[in-house]
Amino acid sequence: MSGDYPVAVNEEGIKIKAESMEPEKLYHCVFENKVYLFYKDELGLLNCYEVDDPDAVKEIAENPADLESILKKHAGL
Repeated sequence: MSGDYPVAVNEEGIKIKAESMEPEKLYHCVFENKVYLFYKDELGLLNCYEVDDPDAVKEIAENPADLESILKKHAGL
């Protein structure tokens, strides 16, 4: 993830720059063998979701550009 990506992981945990997030865009990170999804809605509220399915986590970590299609596949959509 690039330096301007609003979600970062370090030894202290997950750091989010919500003010840098575009509304209605999905952001993610991998932390402690889980994928965390962040979404700022049109009202500016931050939503967070956790994915702990090991197969989904592995696929997302290996192919982050395919995030949405991987999530749909594992959700059965």
